[in-house]
Amino acid sequence: MKNLHLITPDTNDIEALVELDHRCLGGIWTLEGYKREIDCPNSNFLILMTDQRLLGYGCYWAILEEAHITLLAVDPDYQGQGLGQLLLYELLKGAAAGKLERATLEVGVANSKAIELYEKFGFKTVGRRKKYYPATGEDALILWRTDLQTKQFAETLHEWDNMIEHRISENNWQLVPLVNKF
Repeated sequence: MKNLHLITPDTNDIEALVELDHRCLGGIWTLEGYKREIDCPNSNFLILMTDQRLLGYGCYWAILEEAHITLLAVDPDYQGQGLGQLLLYELLKGAAAGKLERATLEVGVANSKAIELYEKFGFKTVGRRKKYYPATGEDALILWRTDLQTKQFAETLHEWDNMIEHRISENNWQLVPLVNKF
């Protein structure tokens, strides 16, 4: 089994975040943007690492009673192994624990893999932002999940926990606490 660690990033991680951003998102965020995100008290930022490298990250902003998911990315070499599911699950679990009532995000209309992941986790399309991505002019879908404080959602989290643990273990991963960050 290969170890996975889910931790909060610090400034030592910024260069790796920017590098992965370029690989996954085409370089939409800068060094300054990631630094600001790490330092922001309303930002809930997680990174997924092996013992040697950054594999993915996810972030949401806590705004009033909503979790606005701003980032979710997995290294293309590691996609399809349940790591995006793990990150999205952890973001939603954190939002629910933080007493947030709903979650929202934007996703490019052509990003079918991401849309499929979000729909699997109960997000519904509620709108469209025209030409949302300046570099490409691509539209974005606006997705929402509105039930984070319900008993049903708590039960769903438990089901997802089991599903994701099984999915990542099928791919020879295990989530373990990180004692000391290398």
